[in-house]
Parts: sequence; structure tokens; C-alpha cells
Amino acid sequence: MSAPSLPFRLPLVAILRGLTPEQAPAHLQALLDEGYDAIEVPLNSPDWAVSIGEAVRACGDRAWIGGGTVLRTGQVDTLRRLGARFIVTPNTNPVLIRHAAEAGLQVLAGFATASEAFAALDAGASMLKLFPAATYGTGHVRALRAVLPPDIPLFAVGGVTTQTLPAWLAAGCAGAGIGGELYRPGQSPEATRRNAHAFRQALMDHHE
Repeated sequence: MSAPSLPFRLPLVAILRGLTPEQAPAHLQALLDEGYDAIEVPLNSPDWAVSIGEAVRACGDRAWIGGGTVLRTGQVDTLRRLGARFIVTPNTNPVLIRHAAEAGLQVLAGFATASEAFAALDAGASMLKLFPAATYGTGHVRALRAVLPPDIPLFAVGGVTTQTLPAWLAAGCAGAGIGGELYRPGQSPEATRRNAHAFRQALMDHHE
């Protein structure tokens, strides 16, 4: 069986929802210091285009910078101009996924069912995001992995904690997207660093 083909060195997508351009540099540096190379700024964050553009300029050679909660093709075009390398969607929209894939962006597509997963893959998604993962549970992942192509990475997103991450990995996820347990608006960069370290340690412990 083929192993999932991951573009990221560390299979943890850091989700910085609510990040502002002023806060971005310190939190990005904290994540880079902990070895994270997949950083998502959701598009419902303040001045997201500024944050993403500055992140690409500051660390685009060391990390994949992407936009999350992408819902419209126009947002894809903006992200491409900014230099983002991937998008994350909360849903399965084949038109949007195809547009992004044709623009040369990696697509981490949100889905819940097998039908949605295959629709996303047919449209050009390169990775899948079970969302909200906590609602469906690890048994859902095991059932899906029996039918999904083995080389397609599956990420659990939504409610993943350092305590539950190993169970998601054991069920067949290649990694996870971590949001509120990693970053909340207004927290210190040191808190982001501590949380990032804890998730990375949970990942490493599972693979030992």
C-alpha cells in the first residue's frame, strides 16, 4: 500500500484564525522555530491579504503559506497573486477546487462523506480535510480509508487536541489541522510556541 504523498515536512497545518498583520511576524516565527512548514491564515481573519502577503515575503522559502476558509474563485486568484501555495476549503465545491488546481495551488478540500471526498478528488484536490472531525470520530476515518486512494493524505480538522491526535493518526489520518488549540486571537507568541511544541511532541511520540 502506498504511503500518503505529503507536500509538507511536518503534517500539522497551523491554523491562525483571527491573526492580524501586526501579530503575524512573531507568531509565524514561533511556528517556524518549532518546525512547522504549513501555515494557514483563514480568510475570515482581519486584513487577511496583508497577513498572507507579508507571510509569503517573510518565510515563503521556509514554509507553505496558504489561505483557509476559501469559498470563491476570486479569493483563489488573490491568493495566487499573493504567492500562497495552497488553499483550504471548509466544504466540497468542485468548481472552486478545479479553479485552484488549474491555478497551480495545492488544495486541501473539506469534506464529510465518501461522495464529497471523491467529488473533491475528481475536481483536483490533492489532500482531504475531514471537517469537523470531532463530530464524525475516528471510526469514520477508518471506514473512509478503506475506500479512499491510499496515496491521498487525509487530515483531521476541528476539535483535534494533543490528547486525541494519536487516535486520529492511528485511524489513518496523515496529519491534522490545528486551530483553537494552537492559536487564539490575542494570545502571546510564547503561548503559540508552547502549543505548537506540544502538538509536535504528540506527533513524534506517536511515531516512535
